[in-house]
Amino acid sequence: MTFQPFLEAISKQIDNTIYGQHPNELYDPIRYIMSLGGKRLRPLLTTLSANLFIDDWQKCLKPAIAVEVFHNFTLMHDDIMDCAPLRRGKPTVHEKWNANTAILSGDVMLVNAYELLLDVETAQLPRVIKRFNRTAAEVCEGQQLDMNFETRSDVSQDEYIDMIRLKTSVLLGFAMELGGMIAGADETTTQLLYDAGLNMGLGFQLKDDLLDVYGDPEKFGKQVGGDIIANKKTFMLIEALLLAEGETKEKLDYWLHLEQGSYDTAAKVAAVTAIYTELGIDKIAESKSDEFFTKGFEALHNLPVAPERKKPLIEFAEFLVGRES
Repeated sequence: MTFQPFLEAISKQIDNTIYGQHPNELYDPIRYIMSLGGKRLRPLLTTLSANLFIDDWQKCLKPAIAVEVFHNFTLMHDDIMDCAPLRRGKPTVHEKWNANTAILSGDVMLVNAYELLLDVETAQLPRVIKRFNRTAAEVCEGQQLDMNFETRSDVSQDEYIDMIRLKTSVLLGFAMELGGMIAGADETTTQLLYDAGLNMGLGFQLKDDLLDVYGDPEKFGKQVGGDIIANKKTFMLIEALLLAEGETKEKLDYWLHLEQGSYDTAAKVAAVTAIYTELGIDKIAESKSDEFFTKGFEALHNLPVAPERKKPLIEFAEFLVGRES
């Protein structure tokens, strides 16, 4: 894989990053969540985007790690809100320690993200910080919308797409834009990078929804069926509510209205998954995911860069399309 050297440099940078020393109870959870691995796709997108224009892409490693630290900060807090037991196949921070520790450690991670961004050259820093601030606020807006949806039964597909655009996609867009900004690309080019990341992020999240239902637990790293158990308003559930009729609708409503703890979770996951399959929701979700990935690739192809220079970035984008975890 042509992006492997970038991934190795990112992993080394993460291993060498010091988040703080004392007290250990504050910093151990940060070291823990950052050690859990994951695809590191956000820092990869930053370094691969910088590599489109410059050979010394290593200069953007610390800012790239800033995006990863911020992302993991949001995961630490999101896991508390979602009462999630697993993250990348391991206990979440609030399960391993407690919710208060996870909140406080997450707060420090946000501070760490800003410290790492300060490695950007002075001339670029105001623009980078301004774009990061806007992106960080949008991620929080997306999370709030996601929580709002929990108490609504009338969430539309357009509303859902807008929510995941904010909660997930804008950070991937910023990650790519950041690489371009550090490399000195003009605003038209950095906008193309942002558009590519945004659309790939939408495709990525829809693929995540699909894997939450149909993924291999050994590969997925999270609780498969977690969205079904929580009645989470995903693209798949919203589509099922639109398409279900007659007996199928009655079955779906039955499982959606059972009180938490009054049913066998495995039975609910199996039943709702069967409904999705019957309605062809898996095919619809996959098609929608592919639609956004296609838009992302179009933006990449429109970049004013030699095809050979694009190869590592496009190879990584193709990896995202075919992922199983």
